Amino acid sequence: MAGRGGRTAPKAVAARESQMTEGRIEYLIKEAREAGFDAAGGLDRSTVALYPDVRAACEVNRCGRFGKSWSCPPACGTLEECAARLGKYSAGLIVQTVGRLEDEFDAEGMDAAGRRHAESFRALSERLWGEFPDMLPVGTASCSLCGRCTWPDAPCRNPRGAFAPMEAYGMMVSEICRRNGLDYYHGKGTITFTACYFLE
Repeated sequence: MAGRGGRTAPKAVAARESQMTEGRIEYLIKEAREAGFDAAGGLDRSTVALYPDVRAACEVNRCGRFGKSWSCPPACGTLEECAARLGKYSAGLIVQTVGRLEDEFDAEGMDAAGRRHAESFRALSERLWGEFPDMLPVGTASCSLCGRCTWPDAPCRNPRGAFAPMEAYGMMVSEICRRNGLDYYHGKGTITFTACYFLE
């Protein structure tokens, strides 16, 4: 079924009441900053919709990881399974790394920002797991911990560290940022990497 503008209607995710206080969110934002992120904000799970057409874009396989990684479709589950996974959460945290580029062709600057983002995401994940053992981190790109993924021949070597990208869940990153009061675009000469943690 198509929604306004021709977009496929999103999958519903059952809402839960958030227990996250303002002080708690500020604490988490501080933790994110200390982990190396340039921006962070609270995440209201009710603002998250999962779009079949966003998920379908994975099948175009521009990154070359579709059907080759436990963190990506189809291994990360159907959109219905992703929605069910999110159903236990009410709130979380959005995190961003903002890279400064010399120009639009600055591949080295893009790569450096991407590496910094991945390092910060893993570092904060380890810190948050101690406090939120059931949290669900949803990352920015396909997992690259292993030189070659074991999918589909053997179990994942590091299932806790194989983060699925937000797009693999059908999430429209710009929409989630906007609905939670966080900039998606940080100005000319920048590149932004966004990820999130579903915490409670």
